[in-house]
Amino acid sequence: MSEVLLSCQGLTKRFGGLVAVNEVSLHWSRDEIHAVIGPNGAGKSTLSHLLAGDLSVTTGRITLAGQDVTHLSAEKRSHLGLGRSFQKTNIFLPLSVWENVRLAAQSRRQPWPGNPLAWWRQAESDARVREQAEQALALAGLTHRRKSIAANMSHGEQRQLEIAMCLATEPEVLLLDEPLAGMGVAETERMVELLLTLKPHHAMLLVEHDMDAVFALADRLSVMVNGVVIASGTPTEVRNDITVQAAYLGEEHA
Repeated sequence: MSEVLLSCQGLTKRFGGLVAVNEVSLHWSRDEIHAVIGPNGAGKSTLSHLLAGDLSVTTGRITLAGQDVTHLSAEKRSHLGLGRSFQKTNIFLPLSVWENVRLAAQSRRQPWPGNPLAWWRQAESDARVREQAEQALALAGLTHRRKSIAANMSHGEQRQLEIAMCLATEPEVLLLDEPLAGMGVAETERMVELLLTLKPHHAMLLVEHDMDAVFALADRLSVMVNGVVIASGTPTEVRNDITVQAAYLGEEHA
């Protein structure tokens, strides 16, 4: 069985009288894409926010790389190996591709230990930062675009860049919130290929509305409706689940 890198047990989030996530227990393993699907308002993004540390937990427990992180900040979870992309692309538009990725890699490095003058040194003089940035560019397929200004790139390339920035922080777990949103067919195909390339060394949570891509990518699916997981299993098991068909997928995926 693959190594479990991220899990939640009995995870619940209440906003006053609204229960957005209700007693959810799931796990994500290395070499696995575990997609969470469901209609709008099902609680998918709230679940992602809870796992990332952007929202506090009402009840329940979250474990990352064997450590209880339920009450740790998003920053601390990131340093423990959790990387994230957002629904809205989150990059530095005026900067080049290389500068974006280098800044992400630099966020993981401390100033040169014991040297108070390190703040005056050029950031690019750190060989480890350069190496991390180069590796991330190569993994994301953006080496040839390193000098391009982010604002001038296509939407699909900007999404690739966001993932490259995420990879530059050397995460083991990737939380991907609608990475295919707004993409054309060719861009979607490139992103699907990228995610499959990353899968062997990462655990991935995929929140996505493109069902064709989900069924092409996911090793496991969990379906949320009204904050509750109503089914979880292989794509075939979920596709054939009568409750899921009635609640969400519809006849075209039966």
